[in-house]
Amino acid sequence: MPSIQVIPGDPRDPQATQLLRQSHALMQTLFEPEENHLLDIDELCVPSIRFFVAREGLTALGCVALANKGDYGEVKSMFVDPKARGKGIAHHLMRQVETEARAQGLATIKLETGDKLTQAHSLYKAHGFVDCGPFGDYAANKTSIFMTKDLPPQP
Repeated sequence: MPSIQVIPGDPRDPQATQLLRQSHALMQTLFEPEENHLLDIDELCVPSIRFFVAREGLTALGCVALANKGDYGEVKSMFVDPKARGKGIAHHLMRQVETEARAQGLATIKLETGDKLTQAHSLYKAHGFVDCGPFGDYAANKTSIFMTKDLPPQP
């Protein structure tokens, strides 16, 4: 059985696009439009965003993006195909985001997630994220949860 590999990807690749569309469809069923902060595919294709795909063999099973916001990185578009959950793919993706943030010299990673995404909350907490207030252009609302993680310099 092939191992999971996380590699730089292109949001316009058909498999990545399919993952992003699945993610967007799920978010649109769970949250009101004004509480959805998803990025469309073109917004993920800018120089300040690094996009990664988790693959098992030739099949894309998950994705994540890291947006460089200058003094912090923001996790965006984190999604694992429901048929592939339970394989540790999300953990691989989170480790890649942290590695990329460190490579870019970012001292902090932040994210916004929805209150109904309890598995995501557990994942982020397992990777050292803690709750924080709104950041960047976000405003507090009834469904957003904001989290942060400091990345101390590695010895």
